[in-house]
Amino acid sequence: MRTLVIVPTFNEAANILHTLDEITLYLPSTDVLVVDDSSPDGTSKLVAARALDDPRIALLSRGEKGGLGGAYRAGFDYARAHGYAVVIEMDADGSHPAQRLPALVETLSTADLVIGSRWMRGGSVVGWALHRRVLSRMASVYVRVMLGTSVRDATSGFRAFRIETLRTIEASSTTSDGYSFQIETLHRAHRCGLTVTEVPIAFAERAYGHSKMTGGIILEALTRVARWRRHPFVPGTQPLAGATSLIATV
Repeated sequence: MRTLVIVPTFNEAANILHTLDEITLYLPSTDVLVVDDSSPDGTSKLVAARALDDPRIALLSRGEKGGLGGAYRAGFDYARAHGYAVVIEMDADGSHPAQRLPALVETLSTADLVIGSRWMRGGSVVGWALHRRVLSRMASVYVRVMLGTSVRDATSGFRAFRIETLRTIEASSTTSDGYSFQIETLHRAHRCGLTVTEVPIAFAERAYGHSKMTGGIILEALTRVARWRRHPFVPGTQPLAGATSLIATV
C-alpha cells in the first residue's frame, strides 16, 4: 500500500532532518510530506534541500502559521490527490518513535484508524513531569466520558488512517486547529462505527525546541469536546472547510 507520513512543522530546524532520517530508516518504502507554516528558523530550506536528493521527501509550504489541524487537512488533501492508501500523522520533534511506524501500518490490516498510545498497557512516557502525565491522562478520561469512546489515549498525535477512513469521517470538513483536532477525528471515526485500535508506544519529550502546547489550546479542546457531546458528528451534514493557502510544493 502506498503510504504517506505527514509531518507538520513550525520552527523545527533542530529536529526535522533527524526525524526524516528515522522515518525513512524504519519505513523505507514510505513517502514523507512536510507541511511547514513558514518557519522563520529555516525549517523549509532544510527540507527542500533534502527533497532534492531524496524523491521520497516533499515539502508543502503554507503562507502563515495556521495550526495543527489546518496543516493536517492540507496534508490529507495532498494524500488524496496523489493516490496514497495509508496516511500517518507524526510530530517532527522526535517524540513519536519511528520504530513503531511498521506496527501502525501492519495493524491497519484489521482497523480503520490506529493510534500510537502512551496510556495503554505497554505504553510509556519519558521525560515528563508528574503534572503533565496527570493532565494528559485526565484529558483522555474526559474524552472517554464525554464522547463515549474506549480509546485510552484520545489526544495522541501519532496515528495511521486508511484513506477510506479520511473520506468516511469527512476529514476535510474538520474545524479544529489545535490538539483538539486529534479528538475531533477520533470522535468522527467513533460516530461512523469505524474500528479504532491502539498500539503501545514509548513517547519521549523533545530534546530541542519548545512545546507548542498552550493554555488556549487546552481550552479549545475542553470547549469543543463539550460541544461535540451536545451536537455529535453526523456524516453528510458538515460544510467543507475553507481552502488552505499554500506557497509551494516541492
